[in-house]
Amino acid sequence: MTISLRLSEEDAKLIKDYAKINNISVSDLIRQAVIEKIEDEIDLAAYNRAAEEFKKDPKTYTLDEVEKELGL
Repeated sequence: MTISLRLSEEDAKLIKDYAKINNISVSDLIRQAVIEKIEDEIDLAAYNRAAEEFKKDPKTYTLDEVEKELGL
């Protein structure tokens, strides 16, 4: 799949220079940056859900308790 985007000359130069310094293609740089951004947002949403659940029931367990419960 091909996706195009419009950039200012300044932004394009910055991206190309960064990719060159890090010895990766512009495509790989943009792909990695977008995927990382999406993963970060997914992780943050999961954290926020877990924090809300913890506020409702702040019970915690020791490692020994978890291992015993799981039969490890």
